Formats: sequence, structure tokens, C-alpha cells
Amino acid sequence: MVHIQSLDPTASPLDYYGWELRRQREAHGLKQGQLGEIIFCTGSLIGQIETTKKVPTRDFSERVDAALGTDGLFSRLIGLVLRSQLPTWFQPYAEMEARAAYISTYQAQLVYGLLQTEEYARAVLATGKPDQLDSLLAARLERQRILDWEKPPLTLVILDEAVLHRPIGGEDVMRRQLGHLLKFTSHRWMRIQVLPLSSGEHPGLEGAFTILRFDDHPDVFYTEDMMSGHMTANPETIKEANLNYAHLQAAALPVKDSAALIARVMEERYADRPQRDPVA
Repeated sequence: MVHIQSLDPTASPLDYYGWELRRQREAHGLKQGQLGEIIFCTGSLIGQIETTKKVPTRDFSERVDAALGTDGLFSRLIGLVLRSQLPTWFQPYAEMEARAAYISTYQAQLVYGLLQTEEYARAVLATGKPDQLDSLLAARLERQRILDWEKPPLTLVILDEAVLHRPIGGEDVMRRQLGHLLKFTSHRWMRIQVLPLSSGEHPGLEGAFTILRFDDHPDVFYTEDMMSGHMTANPETIKEANLNYAHLQAAALPVKDSAALIARVMEERYADRPQRDPVA
């Protein structure tokens, strides 16, 4: 007799997803392999997702909804599932970020998470917990969906120029990442500025930080260290953070000049040059 792993659908969003997938599949009289054939994947993958050994993707969820006629059930669940894959300490921030009307962020080391390409994000996340890489990457890409909303948060990003020169993932990855940033040059809801190295000392020297502003909630200040994140709505902290951000905006290059600098770094440091044949 084949042993069927029992799941507690109340244990986590991922457990509920797996339990519901099995329930819906069996209700349609399909074996795992049969459903796999319909949605162009293996029966093994269906089994791994049903038993929470594999985290589903949004594409998988949409194909399951289409195959089983579940009226978008799994497409709705996947956002909750992927958010649950974020580090526990980061989840409260991700929830607040998705609710924010305005986001103001200064990034000293890396491209802001909402603007990272998939391959750049993969390279960044691989330095932490490579055994959870796929689920963490899927969760980060899911966060970025807020930029596709009809009315996304107005996002102001200041990148330290050092971010442009740090070759995360190698030259090819960086070229495509900088090219991705340039796509936002005329974006209605996004403003990207670069803080040039020539600016010298500035209020952001202590590290990256983000200010979230809401229509129906006090502003939130967020920063993180190597091990965890920290949020506060303390009015004095918010006041000081806004002042520091204003100073950073004043020292940063205007949006058009920032785009020109990004393009110049992309060309000078990461240009797609043909490989020369080695001299015999």
C-alpha cells in the first residue's frame, strides 16, 4: 500500500496550498502524473508540492487554476505562500511595503530589492542560504509585483554610486541589471537617483534605510543589520530620517543625470565586448 503523507492545512500557507492541491486534484479524478501532463510538468513535481517539499511558483499556480477550473484559487494563494518563505524577521516589513503609498529608500551596497533582476537577486541571495535559494528568490520576485499595480507606491530610490561598480553576479549580470534600472527613467511612479562618490561624507554613511509612508498609518522607518530588520514609527526617528533623506536627495544627481551615469558605467565597466581568440 502506498503511504500518503497527511498534511495539516492550518500549519502554514505552504501546507494549506499542498493540501488544497491534493484535494482539488483528487476531486477531478486525476493522478499526479495525469495533472502533470496537463500543465506540462512531472508528476513528481506535483507530489513534491503537495507534500511541501517544493515551493510552487506563480506560473505553476496559474496553470493549475486553468487546468482544474479553480477560479483563480491557487493564483490567490501563491502570494501568501511566497511571502511566508521570506525570513521571519523580514515578513512584517514586506507586508508594510505592500501597503505603502510612498517608499523612500537609500541603498548603500545593493540595488533595491524591488528593482533587482532575477539573476542579480539570485547572486545576492546565494551568499546567504543556498539551500533555500529557489524559494527565497521566488519570494523576492513576488515582492516586485507591487510595481505592476495600476497604482503602485510612489518609490524614490537613492543608490550610492558604489552599487553600480560592485559586480554582483559578474559583468553580464551587472550589464543587464543596470539596463533594467534605465527602464525606469521615465516611469511615472519611480524616481532613481545616484549619490556620486564625489559627495564625500553624507548622512547615509551609517547604512541603508527605508521610509514607508501610508494614507492611513503612521510613517515607518526600516533598517537592517546582518541578522535581522528593525522597524519603528517613533515620531522623532521619522523626523530625523526624513531630514537625512532630504540631505541625501540634495546631494544626489538629478534623475536624468543619474540615468546618464548609470548608462556610462554600464558601457565603461560592463559593455558586451566580443571575446578575443587567444594568441596561439
